[in-house]
Amino acid sequence: MKLSDTKATLSFSNGSPNVDLPVYQGSVGPDVIDIRKLYAQTGMFTYDPGFMSTAACQSAITFIDGDKGELLYRGYPIEQLATQCDFMETCHLLLYGELPNAEGKQKFSRNVTMHTMVNEQMQFFLRGFRRDAHPMAIMTGLVGALSAFYHDSTDINNPEHREVAAIRLIAKMPTLVAMAYKYSAGQPYMYPQNDLSYAGNFMRMMFATPCEEYQPIEVLVRAMDRIFILHADHEQNASTSTVRLCGSSGTNPFAAIAAGVACLWGPAHGGANEACLNMLYDIQRQGGVDKIGEFIKQVKDKNSGVKLMGFGHRVYKNYDPRAKLMQETCKEVLDNLGLHNDPLFKLAMALEKIALEDEYFVSRKLYPNVDYYSGIVQRAIGIPVSLFTAIFALARTVGWIAQLNEMIGDPEYKIGRPRQLFTGSTKRDIVPISKR
Repeated sequence: MKLSDTKATLSFSNGSPNVDLPVYQGSVGPDVIDIRKLYAQTGMFTYDPGFMSTAACQSAITFIDGDKGELLYRGYPIEQLATQCDFMETCHLLLYGELPNAEGKQKFSRNVTMHTMVNEQMQFFLRGFRRDAHPMAIMTGLVGALSAFYHDSTDINNPEHREVAAIRLIAKMPTLVAMAYKYSAGQPYMYPQNDLSYAGNFMRMMFATPCEEYQPIEVLVRAMDRIFILHADHEQNASTSTVRLCGSSGTNPFAAIAAGVACLWGPAHGGANEACLNMLYDIQRQGGVDKIGEFIKQVKDKNSGVKLMGFGHRVYKNYDPRAKLMQETCKEVLDNLGLHNDPLFKLAMALEKIALEDEYFVSRKLYPNVDYYSGIVQRAIGIPVSLFTAIFALARTVGWIAQLNEMIGDPEYKIGRPRQLFTGSTKRDIVPISKR
C-alpha cells in the first residue's frame, strides 16, 4: 500500500484537539484511513458492526467492485478464468500469484493428485457420526481431524509446513466430501483415481460404485469445475475473516480451515444455495409455477417473514458476475440432461424471469446471485441439497489457504482482537446471598 499525500483530520465539537490520521492507497478500490493509533491519541475506538467500513488487512489476492459487478482473482476477471482456465490453474494463481505455464500446471496438478487419498483411520472416525448427520457437521469434524493425522505439517509459522498443508487440504477436500456423501447414502467409499481431472475425480468418487465402471460426463465435469472456480475466493467475507482470525492465534492450518467450514455453514453465507433450493421445494409443494405470484406477494410483505433466497448480495449492487457464468452453465447442464421440463427447473426459471422484470426487485438491485444457479446445477447433476455447502467449502478451501498464508507472511499481522462498545453494568459489589 502507498501512503497518500492527503491526511484525514478528525475534529471534535467539544473542543478536543484535532487528530490527523494517515491515508493509504491501494492499487484499486477505496483509500483507507489508518486508525491504528486512534485509541492512543483519543482514548476512543471506532464502532462498525459487521465491519462494513473497516479494512482489517491488506491483501493482493481478490478484488470486488460491487457497484460495477466485477470480481478479480490476482487481477484476472472471473469471466476469463471461468472460460479459459480450469480449477487447478485457478488454485495455482490464488496460491502463488500467477497462472502456471503448461509445465507448471502439470507439476502442480500432479502434486495435488498425489495427496488425494486420506488416512484409512478417517473411515473409522466417520463412523462415529449418525448416518443422517448434516454433511457440514461431518466436514467440520473431518477437516479438524486432519491435524491429528498429519503432524508433519501443522506449524503455521513454517513455510514448508504451510506449503504441504495447502496441497493436502486442496487434494483431500473432494475425498472427504465424497466420503461424507457415501456414508450418508450407505454406499462403499470410492478411492481417488489418478488419471482423472480434479473435478472428474470428485464426480467419480461421488457417483461411482464398485458394481460397474463409471465414466464422468464431460459437460457435468466442466460444470463442476466452473462451480469450483467461481467459489474459490471472494475477498474478506465471513468465513475468510474467520480463517484469518483463527490463524492469527498461530493455530495449525487444518484447524483454521475447519473454522472456515463451520462459519460457511450459516444460511446467510455458504448455506444460501441450500436455502434457495429448499425455497423452490416449498413453492413446488404449494402448487408450483401457478403459486409464484402469491409467493412474490408474500416476499414484498415485510410482516410475512417470507424471503426470496438466491437473489441479492451483501457486496454486489449490480449483477453478480459469477451468476451470469453460472446461468450459462445451468442452461448447458439442463440441455444435456434434458431437464428443461422438470417441474422444479421450470419453476426456477419462471421465478427468475418474474423477479428480473418486477420493479420491486429491480429497484432494490435484487438480481439472481451465484447461489441461485449453482444450487439448480448441483441438483441436476444429482448432488443432494444437504451437500451443497460442503461442495462450496471444497471450492473455497484454496482461497482460505491463500488468505491465511498471505496473513502469516504480512509483517504487520497481529493476533486478531476486536474491541467493543460496552453497554452492561458498571462496577458493582456482590451482596451476600442471604440479602439478595
